[in-house]
Amino acid sequence: MSESTRAAVAIAAARAGARVAGGEFRGDLPVETKSSETDVVTAADREAQSRVVETVAETFPDETVVGEEGDLRKTVPQTGPAWIVDPIDGTNNFVREVGEFATAVAAVDDAEPLAAATVLPAHGDAYRADEETLYRNDEPVSVSDVSQPELACVVPTVWWPPDRREEYARACSAIVRRFADLRRFGSAQAALARLAAGSVEGVVTNVDCNPWDTVAGVHMVRVAGGRVTDLDGDRWTAGDRGLVASNGAVHDAVLSTAREIDTAAD
Repeated sequence: MSESTRAAVAIAAARAGARVAGGEFRGDLPVETKSSETDVVTAADREAQSRVVETVAETFPDETVVGEEGDLRKTVPQTGPAWIVDPIDGTNNFVREVGEFATAVAAVDDAEPLAAATVLPAHGDAYRADEETLYRNDEPVSVSDVSQPELACVVPTVWWPPDRREEYARACSAIVRRFADLRRFGSAQAALARLAAGSVEGVVTNVDCNPWDTVAGVHMVRVAGGRVTDLDGDRWTAGDRGLVASNGAVHDAVLSTAREIDTAAD
């Protein structure tokens, strides 16, 4: 099927998952932990993922789904079509009744993104990208044209584990010394969508990134005119350690920030 069909399914699936998440937001949900006390999950995460998978399967019943929860595959296949799902990116915000969380869906083929959608139900915002254009609430948008680092806003993202919090401190220090301001949304997909739509100029981390936290947003940034690399400045692909995303115009400064964090960590 065409890429336009995949783009339509991506936004339909993201909306389906986001309806579940939004409907349970600020409800009385028990919270469980996974790998650590700050790695949390709720029944809403699982139900939202189920709705996304069901929606994808209505059109693409035989294609692989990569997802955060349960027994779905955890790595992106290098050949063939697949879907990458994060039912609630920003679950810590979700359980704290903070509206910065998103449902993200990406369609890939041979590990290359073809379409993506990210829906933030508490804000009423839906981002979707085909192979050519990014839309926010059906209006075309693109990265900002800010070219001076001292006017740019940059986001440190993907939480550093407890034994690496000094790296987070160094990330914040490196950002505020180079740029106009710092934001932290607590959701990598929300941060990347906002970068793609021109609300911030950079998103940076030096830690390992899960595909469900990144691939949809990476595709949006690129389609919207931005740039995404690894810590060496090479084109980012799923599985790379670290992620450096920008509007393109300030990429060298964002990359220098990431390298400073990483060098200090060593």
